[in-house]
Amino acid sequence: MDKIIVSDTSCLIALDNIGMLYILKNLFKEVLITPEVKEEFGNQLPNWIIVLQVQNKSKQTEIESKLDKGEASSIALALEIPNSTLIIDEVKGRNIAKNLNIEIIGTVGIIILAGKKGVVNDVISVILKLVNNGFRLSNKIVDRIIEIYGK
Repeated sequence: MDKIIVSDTSCLIALDNIGMLYILKNLFKEVLITPEVKEEFGNQLPNWIIVLQVQNKSKQTEIESKLDKGEASSIALALEIPNSTLIIDEVKGRNIAKNLNIEIIGTVGIIILAGKKGVVNDVISVILKLVNNGFRLSNKIVDRIIEIYGK
């Protein structure tokens, strides 16, 4: 895909925990993160993930009054990258991003997209791996995914 993605930390950690960080590389033209997200991630990053500093620090600081530094910096960076999509899972952060007219997707949406594009063969098993490795997802959502993709 020719899409540029800005990622918050949660998706990176979740995919790294199950050895599937490569999904992002296979789906998107560029994967961008901020230094704050890199610091929160903590592990060695693959060389295809690009670390960019937010230019509008005042906007980032404004958002930091409502969210943690990683989420705030990701939202601020997404505002600066035309036609980018933000990967963010936390509800409050998603709502702030939506209010700023940022296109968003979550980790589950990434897995579903990877299934549709043939990057992963079994969406259900990947979702269950995420959950078994500590990714918080309601039973209702897991059941709905099984209902849709179990056919």
